[in-house]
Amino acid sequence: MSTADKPSMIRRIFRHFEPLYLLLLAMPIALVLKWTHAGDLWLFVVSGLAIIPLAGLMGRATENLAETVGSGLGGLLNATFGNAAELIIALMVLRKGPEMFPLVKASITGSIIGNILLVLGLSILLGGFKHRVQKFNKTAASAGTAMLALAVTGLLVPTMFFYVFRADRALVSPAETKNISNLSIEIAVVLAVVYVLSLIFSLRTHKHLFAGDEATLPTTGENHNPEWGRKTSLIVLTLSTAGVALMSEFLVGAIEEAGKSLGLSEVFLGVIVVAIVGNAAEHSTAILVAMKNKMDLAVNIAVGSSMQIALFVAPVLVFASLLMGHSQVLDLHFTLMETLTVVLSVAVLALIVQDGESHWMEGVLLLAVYIIFGLAFYHLPDVGQK
Repeated sequence: MSTADKPSMIRRIFRHFEPLYLLLLAMPIALVLKWTHAGDLWLFVVSGLAIIPLAGLMGRATENLAETVGSGLGGLLNATFGNAAELIIALMVLRKGPEMFPLVKASITGSIIGNILLVLGLSILLGGFKHRVQKFNKTAASAGTAMLALAVTGLLVPTMFFYVFRADRALVSPAETKNISNLSIEIAVVLAVVYVLSLIFSLRTHKHLFAGDEATLPTTGENHNPEWGRKTSLIVLTLSTAGVALMSEFLVGAIEEAGKSLGLSEVFLGVIVVAIVGNAAEHSTAILVAMKNKMDLAVNIAVGSSMQIALFVAPVLVFASLLMGHSQVLDLHFTLMETLTVVLSVAVLALIVQDGESHWMEGVLLLAVYIIFGLAFYHLPDVGQK
C-alpha cells in the first residue's frame, strides 16, 4: 500500500460510528491518570469509557475478517470473538485471586441479564419508534431461547446444589466448598462440549434457522463486500485487543477503591457496571440493526450473546482459574439474587419472542424489569454468598 493510500485506509476504519470513536480519546487520558497516580475513581470511569470503542473496533474487525475467510471459519470467528471484551475483563479480574471471584461471577450473570433485558429492550424500544410492528423469525428465536434456557440451567445447578444440600443436612464448610468446586468443573466441561455442538448446529446443520431476512452483515450497510481487507482487519483486531487488555488492567486495578467511593457492592459492579462496559459496543450494533427493521439480527445478537456467555465464557473462566493456580477454583455458585434474576430474565424472553413480533411497549417493559433488577442489586448488602 502506497503512502497516498494510507489516509484513505484510516478514513475507512473510522467512517462509521464516529461519535462512538470519540471515546477513544479516553485511552490516552487513562494512561495519564495511571502514570500520575490520580484517583482510582477517575481511572475506573475513564478506562471503562475507553473499553467501549475498543470493543466496537474488535467486533467490526472480526466481522470483516470473517467475511474474507469463508462462511464456516467466519462464523466460528464471530462466535468466538463475540464476547471477547467481557472475557478479557473477567480474566483480568480473575488474576487478582479468589477474593475477586464474586465480581467475576457477577459479570457472567450481568452479561446474560443485560443482553436479554437491556440490549433487546433498547433494540425493541428504539426500533419500535421507527416501525409500528417489527417481525422476526419466531422459530429461530424460540430455538435460541430454548437453547439459552438449557445452558442457563446447567450454569445455575451448582447454586441449586448448594441450597439443596444446605437445607438437607449440615456439611463441614471445606467439604461443601470442594463438592461445589468439583461440580463446577464437571459442568464447565459439559457446557464447553455443548458450545461446540451448538456451533455445529447453528453454523452447519441448521444454519438456515439463524439466517434472517437480511442474513449477513450487521454493521456495514447494504454492501456485502468486506469493509476492510484481511490485513487491515488483523491489524485493527490486534491493536484493539491489546487496548482492551490494557484498559481492563486499569479498570480492574481501580475497581475496589472506586466501588468503595461510590458505595457499590461487588455484585452490583459486576452485574450492572462491568457488564454494561463489556457489552456496550454490542448494544449499539443491536440497536442500529433494529432501527433498520432487522429484528431477526437484533434478537439473534441478544440471545446468541447470552448463550455464548453461558456456554463459552463461563467454562473458559473456570478452566482459567485452574491454570492460574489459585488456592481455590472459580466455582459456579452464584448468589440467590443472581440466580433468580437470570431465571426470570429467560422466562421474560420466552414470553417476548413467542409471537414473532414486537412493538415499542415491549421494549419499555424489558427495560423496566432491568431497572428494577438493578435497583435490587444496588440495595443488596455486600455480605458474600454463604
